[in-house]
Amino acid sequence: MIEIRKANDRGHADHGWLNSYHTFSFASYRDPKHMGFRSLRVMNEDRVAAGQGFGEHAHDNMEIVSYVLEGALEHKDSLGNGEVLQPGEFQRISAGTGITHSEFNPSKREPTHFYQIWLLPKSQGIEPSYEQKHFADAELTNALRVVASPDGRDGSLSIHQDASIFLSKLESGHSIRHTIPSGRHAWLQVLRGSVTLNGDTLETSDGAAISDETELNITANSDAEVMLFDLT
Repeated sequence: MIEIRKANDRGHADHGWLNSYHTFSFASYRDPKHMGFRSLRVMNEDRVAAGQGFGEHAHDNMEIVSYVLEGALEHKDSLGNGEVLQPGEFQRISAGTGITHSEFNPSKREPTHFYQIWLLPKSQGIEPSYEQKHFADAELTNALRVVASPDGRDGSLSIHQDASIFLSKLESGHSIRHTIPSGRHAWLQVLRGSVTLNGDTLETSDGAAISDETELNITANSDAEVMLFDLT
């Protein structure tokens, strides 16, 4: 079963400095039918104006993964980390027992376009930690590259949940396949371009909740970038 979440059906908040689309209920956007999917709780597509950002704020007991598509994102946190994410870079924050952080667009001219993703952790009270990684295009092109996993396999980010995140940059006409073991589920998010998923067409910013399927066949209708979540 594949349930498509169209981009235009998402929640939307335009704060001037922040233009945000919410796949699932978040902040003032509430939809009882879209509270998350499995351990995936937040899927926000954010655009932050030049010189603006999220001031210091606190989180706990959440796995937060961010991926920059365009622009840059400057991160600072209470663990002493201070990094700038560039396009194609990921960060993972395990908020655990509590962490404060800020995220700003350091550019004076260009907006930042990124995805902010939250997953529920497998247990409460984990020690807070931070990771940042870049994955080469050669590893992503026409292939599913694991970028986050419970055991940090193949150089991926480590997340405290039985979930794996894959990224792929597909050239037009190319296909990739992913097998879903019995009892597991998946979420596909189209970051750019257009793809066909098991016969259904998904455009930029569309998502799909996938259950009771054994194999996914993803074909690019144009140059495309997709993120795939393998979930319990």
